[in-house]
Amino acid sequence: MNGVGMIIGSIIGSGIFITPTGVVKQAGSAGSSLIIWAVCGVFSTLGALCYAELGTTITKSGGDYTYILEVYGDLFAFLKLWVEMLIIRPSSQYVVSLVFATYTLKPFYPDCNVPDSPAKLIACLCLTLLTFVNCISVKAATKVQDMFTASKLLALTIIIIFGFIQIIRGDIPYLQPDVVFEGSHTGVGNIVLALYSGLFAFGGWNYLNYVTEEMINPERNLPLAIIISMPIVTIVYVLTNLAYFTTISPRVMIETEAVAVIFGEYHLGVVSWLIPIFVGLSCFGAVNGSLFTSARLFYAGAREGHLPSALGLVHTDHFTPVPSLIFTCFLSMLYACSQDIFSVINLFSFFTWLCVGMAIAGMVWLRWKKPELRRPIKIFLAIPIVFVLACIFMIVVSFWAAPFECLIGAAIILTGIPFYLLGYKWKKPHIVVKIIEIFTLFCQKIFMSVPEDK
Repeated sequence: MNGVGMIIGSIIGSGIFITPTGVVKQAGSAGSSLIIWAVCGVFSTLGALCYAELGTTITKSGGDYTYILEVYGDLFAFLKLWVEMLIIRPSSQYVVSLVFATYTLKPFYPDCNVPDSPAKLIACLCLTLLTFVNCISVKAATKVQDMFTASKLLALTIIIIFGFIQIIRGDIPYLQPDVVFEGSHTGVGNIVLALYSGLFAFGGWNYLNYVTEEMINPERNLPLAIIISMPIVTIVYVLTNLAYFTTISPRVMIETEAVAVIFGEYHLGVVSWLIPIFVGLSCFGAVNGSLFTSARLFYAGAREGHLPSALGLVHTDHFTPVPSLIFTCFLSMLYACSQDIFSVINLFSFFTWLCVGMAIAGMVWLRWKKPELRRPIKIFLAIPIVFVLACIFMIVVSFWAAPFECLIGAAIILTGIPFYLLGYKWKKPHIVVKIIEIFTLFCQKIFMSVPEDK
């Protein structure tokens, strides 16, 4: 059940409470939006099934990074790690923690925007607290994840129940057969951008693969967690959006940035403040899941020699990657200094699909080149092929929609090559090796950690 909680808790962040605006803006109608959400759920489930085979064939932690390393070699794996370490993980963790802070503080600022300073302070406290929890115990971190996953599902269940009450009453003017598809946008560009917005809310379906080695009986529990969690998330998302449309028109939804809050104000009245709190709790759980998996990614990179060996240390008593967790937290907090963090994230809109597509293409390659590998689960070959083609399409659309931003992102990715040559390929002089050893020993002492094999 911890695996199910990790996937559901990582997927359900702020997206379902905010992203519906982006989907309906591109889809144009309630009916088209619901179809887009269902397609996004099916698409994400197919990708997760591919990762179930990958995770049970290559049973090391690290997710995409490990699979790319296995198939494409050190350079591509390092570049994946480079961008994840500097941009993707820390920026996304800080953004979600900032959303948590904003929604948590909103009841104290009902008539104005939440000021930046207290929001950033609470965001950093959120990151610090969750890093501490992850450092002291894997079990404590998974318990936090389970608890906040339950709170997310409770919030969405409340929304769904009120939606069904509206349906039973027959008070659903925006879901009537003659208007439900009114205003639909059928252009390819609109459909693809709607899918992009929906798939953002499903992000995190591959996070369990980052902690494969820490799972009990991963050959059974990894695919089982995926098979249980993905349909739950898809059904909850579709029903939540159905509930939104029982109360809010597509036009109003496009104009608002907080769909769930408007829904709560309509149905909950004086206790509508519960919705911002639930959104905050949802984000809190998502940050926990991201920190948990990010630290394992950097730990896996250190173990392979792509990052300093200090990040590959494990606490002697708690058996948690403490240096890697603190490093992840520190990088995330650095983004509090940024004035326009979203522009940085937008530079890498194509990167996720590139890495996922490479990993799943690698799975097909392994089927051909290494048929002798043990595969406890083996999915129908057409699924990964179709998924890889879809990833290529998403990458092409990214460059078509924002060519300048994507080219800058690609250039930043390539800046990792000199660091790969210097940090990994270069045969370091004795003095450099000695400095690294002293630093690693210092980290061992201050963090009470040792290499995994000890």
